[in-house]
Amino acid sequence: MSTATNRVLRVALRGDSILTHPRFNKGTAFTHSERKAFGLTGRLPYRVNSLEEQCQRAYDQLSTRTEPIRKNTFMQSLKDQNWVLYYGLLSRHIKELIPIIYTPTQGDAIANYSHLFRRSEGLYLTFPEQDAMEEDFLDVTSGRDIQLFVVTDSEAILGIGDQGVGGIGIATAKSAIYTLLGGMDPSKTLPVVLDVGTDNEQLLNDHLYVGWPSRRIRGKAYDRFVDQFVQLVRKHYPHSLLHFEDFGVGNAQRLLDLYRGKHTVFNDDVQGTGAVTLAAMMAAIGVTKSKLSEQRYVVYGAGTAGLGITKQLRDGIMSIDKLSREDANKRFFLLDRYGLVKESLGPTKIRAALREFVRPDAEWEGVPTNDKGEVGLLDVVKKVRPTVLIGCSTHAGAFTEEVVREMAKGTDRPIIFPLSNPSRLVEVDPELANDWTNGKALMATGSPFPPCRMPNGKYYDIAECNNALIYPGLGYGAMVTKARTLSDTMIIAGARRLAALSPALKDPDNALLPDFSEARQVNTEVAIAVAEQAIAEGSAGVDWDREEVRDRIAERQWIPEYPDYIYDPVHGEGRAEP
Repeated sequence: MSTATNRVLRVALRGDSILTHPRFNKGTAFTHSERKAFGLTGRLPYRVNSLEEQCQRAYDQLSTRTEPIRKNTFMQSLKDQNWVLYYGLLSRHIKELIPIIYTPTQGDAIANYSHLFRRSEGLYLTFPEQDAMEEDFLDVTSGRDIQLFVVTDSEAILGIGDQGVGGIGIATAKSAIYTLLGGMDPSKTLPVVLDVGTDNEQLLNDHLYVGWPSRRIRGKAYDRFVDQFVQLVRKHYPHSLLHFEDFGVGNAQRLLDLYRGKHTVFNDDVQGTGAVTLAAMMAAIGVTKSKLSEQRYVVYGAGTAGLGITKQLRDGIMSIDKLSREDANKRFFLLDRYGLVKESLGPTKIRAALREFVRPDAEWEGVPTNDKGEVGLLDVVKKVRPTVLIGCSTHAGAFTEEVVREMAKGTDRPIIFPLSNPSRLVEVDPELANDWTNGKALMATGSPFPPCRMPNGKYYDIAECNNALIYPGLGYGAMVTKARTLSDTMIIAGARRLAALSPALKDPDNALLPDFSEARQVNTEVAIAVAEQAIAEGSAGVDWDREEVRDRIAERQWIPEYPDYIYDPVHGEGRAEP
């Protein structure tokens, strides 16, 4: 595969073996000399195409499909045939095709995985076959330099919940984003699904379901199974990045806390969502000329994402504004399905991860409650007068006109981030929030929304608070430096670099985050910042100076271009690949 400094590749495969291998296949782009060397002259039509011509042909074929799920299956088929063409096409149409191969369309593909199944991809580790886990692991990884594992147990997939073995689809999508936007070599990534069963009744009753048709394993047996996998990664690939994806709310933070001191691990739902939100927040306070520590944060929805955002913002306050943890925690007011998280809810309604953000009851004397003693969003807004309102609830329309107008009374530039996905579940349509605040709101959303017309006639671009603007760079920066851990300070360094690229810092009427069409360049900058921080704090496993990081990363990033091939049956690549 191509990097800026590696444009020639020795390959051992020949004939149909090279044409059917997606890593090495060039299709009609094989030169005439390569066709002779690899026994392809009679296997291909005469004309040699450029990659640009191949991308045009593939895009024309894609465009004949009108339904997003049909576009998704076309792209998956293309990926199965030719990696360079797949990523080359994606890179030319990033904004259009990311929603096809990732959220929201990939969610539909995952939900229908057993009915769309064509070809396996990645590593399937199943609970009843755990005794053979190392053998299965090595069968897939042997001889490969795996630098990234993306693993899911499929319990909380893309807002659609437990999807059983179909969760492999989110692991493959995340891996693809690492390659497309971070520059990770796709041959060095491995998507993994831990099939521990499913509690999805629809899947359990589906005779075509291809996963293990059993109730989901929990407790100590689950922990041992996950640990068995993690220990294999640590044993055989000690310098790899282990990315946890779409684990349930009871496991996501817990597993991250358990392993982050032992290996380079990352949870996008906890840390990625928090990091991109921190970047957008830093851009917003750059517009308002204030500090993170001067804000009053109301977070509506205290699940994995909401808590991850809260903790990342808290850590940013501690790191940048030098507040103590206790003082930083006091800036946050969290609400979940029981309303405001406060003392009188009791231990049965407050999970352990939320305890440091519990508000004292004495604060809320005289504030109206429902018949269960719960304080709702409107009354929290009236009491707190927040400068920041964040939504991670999937409660569509929760930020009502009354809530937004009440918030706007207490701050000149309300910072409103309705982040729930998909767009039909957003807490408030940005256009409505714009109208209700007379165009003063600074906004970011979890899904793309059109610009809003402001009272002065200009249009305000809504920033898409998409994790893909930052997590590929966070991961690549840690991986390329062989960092022992992906520390909080490395994540904050990446978020600060992303915030520094905000168009709003040049014009406050511009979006808080860069346009998604710039995601590859943005993630490269994030990776550089993370790598520089890893070196500065002594966690890097490479002997680089900070000054050379940019050049080192540029040399190593994978790019979707065809290298020149030399046929080498003895030493060439492809001999021992699965």
